[in-house]
Amino acid sequence: MGFFDRLSNGWTIAMTSLKVLKANKQLIIFPVLSGLSMMLIIGSFVVVILSGADWQVSNLDINNKVEGYALLFVFYVINYFIVVFFNMALMHCSKIFFEGGEVSVSDGIKFSFSRLGVIFSWSIMAATVGLILKVIQENVGSLGKIITGLVGVVWSIATFFVVPVLAYEKLGPIDAFKRSTQLMREKWGQSLGAGFSFGLIHLAALIIVAIPALIIGAAINVAFGVIVGLLGVFLLSAIFSALRSIFISAVYNNVTGNLDDHFNQQMIDGLFIEKRK
Repeated sequence: MGFFDRLSNGWTIAMTSLKVLKANKQLIIFPVLSGLSMMLIIGSFVVVILSGADWQVSNLDINNKVEGYALLFVFYVINYFIVVFFNMALMHCSKIFFEGGEVSVSDGIKFSFSRLGVIFSWSIMAATVGLILKVIQENVGSLGKIITGLVGVVWSIATFFVVPVLAYEKLGPIDAFKRSTQLMREKWGQSLGAGFSFGLIHLAALIIVAIPALIIGAAINVAFGVIVGLLGVFLLSAIFSALRSIFISAVYNNVTGNLDDHFNQQMIDGLFIEKRK
């Protein structure tokens, strides 16, 4: 499959995911809640840090790496926990929809609450990996950045199925990671195909919607324009986060043998590069 075929395939899948989202508009609440939660967490971290420095930025001890890394680890744990919690809730609602059930936000939230232990365990593991990569990046120079970049790509691919695996296969974080990696290798090979174009479509949407909103708003008032532009970026990010979670849920259902009518197998297979034998 050529580049433009993959690009077209990615567009078709994005539009199919959008149809599912349009049929269940309440699903957008999950990435919105995730984003708002992260804003509150970041704000609380800023307050704690500044209050510890008597509200003077000049009093911050930027040379205390141990304390900085400890704080970063806590932030990573909270970040991963929030993201996985709401993504799992959205994917569970998507699964209910694919199976012909009635979708409700409360069902997704209740399901994620029932998996709090495994979500927290995965957050600890993911935060540990993230912190190790951060330490390498900051202390090994240019080589560290190359290493962390490559490992980051491999990690993203290997953890593609982690959230639904954690949700439905009752595995711990290490076994969930192994299972996700196994699914990738057995079904499609070692890497995502270049046609997975959600990122390109997201970028195009930002250019088409957010930038004009910013310009129009700024023509009225600069502060108003910035607010409108930021709201546009936030909304688009929430939409595409929901679309990606819907797609991953559909892919996982196909992988585990629960095919649905919304995504055909050939279209999904075209996103991945087959492992060479």
